[in-house]
Amino acid sequence: MLDIAEELHRWVEQGRVFAVATVVAVGGSAPRQPGAALAVDSEGTAIGSVSGGCVEGAVYDLCVQALEDGRTVVERFGYSDEDAFAVGLTCGGVIDILVTPVRGGVFPAAVAAAATGEAAALARITAGPEELMGRALLVRPDGSYEGVLGGHPELDRTAAGEARAMLDAGRTGTVEIGEDGSRCGQPLTLLVESSVPAPRMIVFGAIDFAAALVRVGKFLGYHVTVCDARPVFATPARFPEADEIVVEWPHRYLESTEVDGRTVLCVLTHDAKFDVPLLQAALKLPVAYVGAMGSRRTHEDRNERLRGVGVTELELARLRSPIGLDLGARTPEETALSIGAEIVANRRGGSGASLTGAHTPIHHDVPREPDGRIGSVA
Repeated sequence: MLDIAEELHRWVEQGRVFAVATVVAVGGSAPRQPGAALAVDSEGTAIGSVSGGCVEGAVYDLCVQALEDGRTVVERFGYSDEDAFAVGLTCGGVIDILVTPVRGGVFPAAVAAAATGEAAALARITAGPEELMGRALLVRPDGSYEGVLGGHPELDRTAAGEARAMLDAGRTGTVEIGEDGSRCGQPLTLLVESSVPAPRMIVFGAIDFAAALVRVGKFLGYHVTVCDARPVFATPARFPEADEIVVEWPHRYLESTEVDGRTVLCVLTHDAKFDVPLLQAALKLPVAYVGAMGSRRTHEDRNERLRGVGVTELELARLRSPIGLDLGARTPEETALSIGAEIVANRRGGSGASLTGAHTPIHHDVPREPDGRIGSVA
């Protein structure tokens, strides 16, 4: 549900009554992952998607029904052998959908937090006693929470603890707990949706290729910073879509700014006096990706310079250089696409190879439950 938080936040502020259908579990080749949502208001307006079009009509009807009767339900959709065009996933997958009428509770605060980039987790019961279905907690990073699940304080505390752990990891997925708050007794299944600030992309080097990469980074959902030591080039006019523009020596900025395990660093400075001290610092940080632009000759020369200042072979192995996948790219836009593609492949565990004729899974990063269903995703 939090994937459409900005639109839902506007609906809440406008006083609209609506129902939300959320993917809570998937199996096989399904187009959307847990947390994907479709919402319908009392006027019949719909936003979001739960299946890429396969079952949207049926889910829309379920939302309308929820608005009429006020009931929370879970519905399963799968492939129809008798009629591939009937209600079902023609891709062969299975999805479970939680449909909830939204009338107050913690939902307004949850969508407000997600819409404004605040870290929070929404935990909802998706399997258990009928009278508890859809009940929710909103959990903050400090462990505090709002809402009530089942009237048992220990259950709420346990659920909040599980949700906080998921939030700390920035994950959305399902978790099972006992009805009494332990991991025994009658189990309850919770869908935990984590809302965390956008990951950072820091682009070093205010060149034309950087302008194209900023656009790709924003498209991929990153908070993009451009850093360059030359004030004449690092300007808002040249990078209007960047979230931040910093005029500073790249290595000094990197040493003073906050990064984490989701941060990607793209070094486009293409100048040893910038590259070497910057990469010397970058390759020691626990970030998701470090890439550097340059020809293969530049790459070899840069590596020798980095070895000369004490960078280890293990650290050098983390460096993606020349940056990007082999797309035959020439223009700034094509090069930015190749860099963005490599970042996605690195994040999701893809090979970068063509899917045509391959027999490998399309989705590499999805942990599966013993029954084949997807229980959580990063």
